[in-house]
Amino acid sequence: MPTNTKSPPSEYVTLISNDGFEYVILREAACVAGTIKKMLDPKSNFIEASTGRCVISQYPGIVLEKVCEYLYYNLKYRDIGTTDADANANAEGKASSGGGGGKGEGIPDMDIPPLLCMELLMAADFFDV
Repeated sequence: MPTNTKSPPSEYVTLISNDGFEYVILREAACVAGTIKKMLDPKSNFIEASTGRCVISQYPGIVLEKVCEYLYYNLKYRDIGTTDADANANAEGKASSGGGGGKGEGIPDMDIPPLLCMELLMAADFFDV
C-alpha cells in the first residue's frame, strides 16, 4: 500500500546567480536570510521548497558568493554576544575595556571589497539579513 509521506528536506540547498553560478550551502545557513527561509518553507508552496534550488536572478555570482559567505559568517558567530560589562559600559556611554575575556572578543571582520559595498547593501535588504 503506497503511503503519502514526504522525505525530509535535504541538508543542502543550491543558490543560483543570474550569470549561472551555483552555490551549494547548508540549509541552516541559507535560512539565516529571511527571503530564502520563506522560499524554502514547505508551507509556502514555492517550487524552491520542493526542489531545494533558488534562482536569484537579481544578483551576479560575485555578489551571491559574498552573500553566501556572510550567511556562514552569521551562522558561525550568531551565538557570540557581548558580556554584561560591555553592555553596562555601552549603556553608560563608555567604551568597554575589551580585556574581560568576554564572548564578543575574537569575532573577525568580514572582508568586503569596496567595489561591492553598494550591491551588497542592496542584497542585504533583498535577502532580509
